[in-house]
Amino acid sequence: MATLGKRGVGFRSLTEGIDTATSNGRLVFHLFGALAEFERDLIRERTAAGLAAAAARGRKGGRRPAVTPEKLARAETLMATGLTVREAAGRLKVGKTALYEALARRNAAAL
Repeated sequence: MATLGKRGVGFRSLTEGIDTATSNGRLVFHLFGALAEFERDLIRERTAAGLAAAAARGRKGGRRPAVTPEKLARAETLMATGLTVREAAGRLKVGKTALYEALARRNAAAL
């Protein structure tokens, strides 16, 4: 807003009655901005505290893997019998990309 103000551009909100061309309007605009920044900081702090508390309880975020170790072992058995990755993924009802990634992780861990 400061850059626009230097160029002679103002901001007028029709619903809130804010007009940055006036000193009162600039004050209200800056107060709203400060309150919004304060609220965002509070949300960030609460989120970090919640994640830390969950981690302390042994919880971790994110989705559960679609390909469990049991499904991966079953997929390897199916592929050993001649099925492709796509066919094995179809039989196990997992995505072929997820199966490829699980196989890559298994191979990387084996190295």
